[in-house]
Amino acid sequence: MSVRVAPVAYAVGEPQVSAQAAILIHADSGQVLYEKNADEQRSMASTTKIMTALIALETAAANDPVVTITEPMVRVEGSSMGLQPGDRLTLKSLAAGMLIVSGNDAANSVAIAVAGSTEAFAEKMNLRAQELGMEHTHFVTPSGLDDEAHYSTARDMATLAAAAMKNPDFAAIVGQKAMNISFVSPEQTRRYTNHNKLLSMYEGCIGVKTGFTKKSGRCLVSAAERDGVRLIAVTLNAPDDWNDHIALMDYGFTQLESFPVDDSGYCVALPVTGGLTSTVQVQGTRGETVVIPRGAAARVERLVELPRFVYAPVMEQQAVGRVRYVLDGQTIAETALLAQACAEQPPQEKPFWEQVWESIRSLFQMD
Repeated sequence: MSVRVAPVAYAVGEPQVSAQAAILIHADSGQVLYEKNADEQRSMASTTKIMTALIALETAAANDPVVTITEPMVRVEGSSMGLQPGDRLTLKSLAAGMLIVSGNDAANSVAIAVAGSTEAFAEKMNLRAQELGMEHTHFVTPSGLDDEAHYSTARDMATLAAAAMKNPDFAAIVGQKAMNISFVSPEQTRRYTNHNKLLSMYEGCIGVKTGFTKKSGRCLVSAAERDGVRLIAVTLNAPDDWNDHIALMDYGFTQLESFPVDDSGYCVALPVTGGLTSTVQVQGTRGETVVIPRGAAARVERLVELPRFVYAPVMEQQAVGRVRYVLDGQTIAETALLAQACAEQPPQEKPFWEQVWESIRSLFQMD
């Protein structure tokens, strides 16, 4: 679904959060609804794994390779999904392991399997960050373990989360409260519980990732969707992160609502000048869903812009007009009005001398 967002006039009562840095955005447009020190560079702990998992899933999209776990892959401290040297599982399973239970072993395994080393994988992470426009981020570790040169911002992490949630495999994983992860060898299935408690605590929560180290404090990236409005919140170093995110999401959903734009039921006969037919049928189209300030729907104006007539020829599916939706003087959406058939010109009468020439040719051929 394509979504546009209209400008929001912020209401009073913005949330108070414990986080040192925070941001709340509309996921589809990137519009900021709330921010606090959003461009301050900070360590982001295991929320790093959003990038690691995204690269893993993008790599696995065409052919999900089986990874044989080696001792260097599991030689990492911190949270683990319990991998052992000799285990064999797919890249997608490793991505699930790092997203559901924040397995540092899974993140290391992906890095080495995809790029040959964690250092080479960090280069891939930084390249992908540049592609996404994460201008104030630098990755060093695939797991998010502390390093002075490993940092991001709340704004950049929101950008990353918005991109990651557009990946169907990623979104399917982070939205699960618990998940069965299959191992190729030894052949087994293990069940893991998601560390993200918001999936149970907050109605509409659909992901994404927790994080914690002593240096970074509690970090959390979350996504929630209600009535077609999807929000992403990020907090860095937030002692009360669960309540921070509930407050942010509650605030965001009071600010916005979705406004469907659909003119597919609009149909009218448009006069045609200089054609074989006197009219052509015109039909509207379905447009984008627009996100607008809550309560503003009654102020949206629908303006049909269609000429009194058109000149032939007219091609089928040719745009002959449009419908504009205007809120407070600004166009927030528009749909095309399309001709549903051709309106051709009548055959042109040939010039006099061309008619004479054809008559002579005809006589000559008859002789």
